[in-house]
Amino acid sequence: MTGEAAKPLLSANDPPPVRVTNADGGSLFLLLGDHAGNLVPETLGNLGLSETELGRHIALDIGVSALGAALSEMLDAPFVEQRYSRLVIDCNRNTAAPDSSAPVSDGTAVPANAALDPAGRQRRISEIFQPYHEAIAKRLDARRETVVVALHSFTPSLGGQARPWEIGVLHDGGDPRFALCFLGEISRSGQINVGDNRPYTMDETDYTVPRHAYPKRRAYVEIEVRQDCLGTPQGVAEMARIIADSLLRAATAH
Repeated sequence: MTGEAAKPLLSANDPPPVRVTNADGGSLFLLLGDHAGNLVPETLGNLGLSETELGRHIALDIGVSALGAALSEMLDAPFVEQRYSRLVIDCNRNTAAPDSSAPVSDGTAVPANAALDPAGRQRRISEIFQPYHEAIAKRLDARRETVVVALHSFTPSLGGQARPWEIGVLHDGGDPRFALCFLGEISRSGQINVGDNRPYTMDETDYTVPRHAYPKRRAYVEIEVRQDCLGTPQGVAEMARIIADSLLRAATAH
């Protein structure tokens, strides 16, 4: 391979794709942030997008990095977060999926993804996607018992439809018992509007939880938080408290 395609995606000026907070945390929980950042490798410029577009939900799960850090401290749990934009490569999608490096997201065209060739796609896989999932697998293999907690956030409205839920609890295959127990605990708190597989249904489009939790029937839960609930430090702290309390109660009940 020669020419542009042979060059690495990440340069010496680019941060590593994975950041781990509280790596030695002794908690039962392992916190994950598939879409926690909106960095773009220097070699890709800004993907042809404005800074405003890169700050929108199409580029990252707004508030998840702060939420994960707060939960990591409250629970003494490691938090593994992926720092590059989901528009570079979506680490919660199979790499063969059409939206793995989406050419259009919520009506916004992504010029750098419009004619992404196989070599360019493979660089994104090998330098961002694989290191993130390898970091998760390494931590899981080193732990005796784990509840995988995948953190995401969602927009207050989409396609003109308001989303009333403040937190969504997603679950599907593998061993969903912990997720269902968490759903019961956070719903019983009466503090927030909770969606059961809302605003998204956990299904075959998800990649991280099915890859890391299902095969060994590890306990898991995927948590979606409405982004306006994470818009201030106070909001982050309050949502982290509610989630942490419910996780701990679910761990006891489960």
